[in-house]
Amino acid sequence: MATKSDYYDLLGVSKNASADEIKKAYRKQALEWHPDRHKDNKEEAEKRFKEINEAYQVLSDSQKKSAYDQFGHAAFTPGGGFANQGGFPGQSSQGGKYGPFSYTYTTSGGDSPFSGFDFGDPFDIFEQFFGGTPFRQARQLPRYGITIDFMEAVKGIEKEVKIEGKKRKIKIPAGVDDGSRISFNDFILSINVRSHDAFERDGYDIYLKFGIPFSLAALGGEVKVPTIDNDVTLKIRPGTQTGTNIRLRGKGVQSPYGREKGDEYVRLFVIVPGKLNREQKRIIDSLKKEGF
Repeated sequence: MATKSDYYDLLGVSKNASADEIKKAYRKQALEWHPDRHKDNKEEAEKRFKEINEAYQVLSDSQKKSAYDQFGHAAFTPGGGFANQGGFPGQSSQGGKYGPFSYTYTTSGGDSPFSGFDFGDPFDIFEQFFGGTPFRQARQLPRYGITIDFMEAVKGIEKEVKIEGKKRKIKIPAGVDDGSRISFNDFILSINVRSHDAFERDGYDIYLKFGIPFSLAALGGEVKVPTIDNDVTLKIRPGTQTGTNIRLRGKGVQSPYGREKGDEYVRLFVIVPGKLNREQKRIIDSLKKEGF
């Protein structure tokens, strides 16, 4: 029996790598080993591509990662750890093949808002990051799309939609992103997210460009800035320059998995007034003479 490759080695990260480092490493390796880029050695590329996705599924899940760190691959073999548990409570597993790949994926039953997320299928992971793969065969279930606001995606929402002429309520869990797909019992829903006037998003992190007055940048002080939850007070150091970044830990988007939350990054820029009155001009001119 061939020895399975170490998951950390496959992604090129250390055991102490953060979730963001693991995600970035996965993106890099998945792009590098996509079979379309290795037409002369497609069989080997397909094998490596599957291994990379398998590694990401374990290392991106804190519980699976902990089990792997303790028991290695044995945690997922029959009689060991996750393999013996049959997944998480309330979930069921299915399997099959897409071209040369064997796969399993897990879906939740009942009315859970996470019902049907295809967390286990490596092709789904690739589609979430890169927008699709030519090896993916179409599912039998019909597909529909819905467009929601930025904050609806961040916070989650219940929507009333018409499916084949019938009204029904659906739950969209907090943390979904543009391009996410949710599988319900009888259809698959693709999520499109409108942009926000102030916030930008990358994964679970939020980015905000925020202007401060010249006086505040020079002398320092406090200012309130928005987050996706509420306003928070920032301390501005004297002499703050345009381009200064401030990290607000835990002020980003909650993962649909419920275990990870991103940060907010505030990028400051100094607002230069367009018009000055006579007194303001006099003050600035005096500062100019002092070499300020």
